[in-house]
Amino acid sequence: MLERLLWFIVAAAVLVAGFFFLAAAIVVATMVAVVLLVRVWWVNRRLRKAAEQQFITTEYTVIERQAHAAQLPDANQPSRQSGDPNR
Repeated sequence: MLERLLWFIVAAAVLVAGFFFLAAAIVVATMVAVVLLVRVWWVNRRLRKAAEQQFITTEYTVIERQAHAAQLPDANQPSRQSGDPNR
């Protein structure tokens, strides 16, 4: 009878210790999963921001050319303002 009682106490102690071990393992696994998910989110966020900053976005307006628009002088011809005496 005493032996059976001792086995019952040992079994109950093992079950209680197992329950607490399982609870601790679940808490640790949850914490690791949260840390990994936050890390993945953070890396994706940085990559997304870097991809958005890769391109310069701006607004623009198309201006139609006028028929008598002033043209810039040709780069191969000497400038009249350069002090050239042969004007």
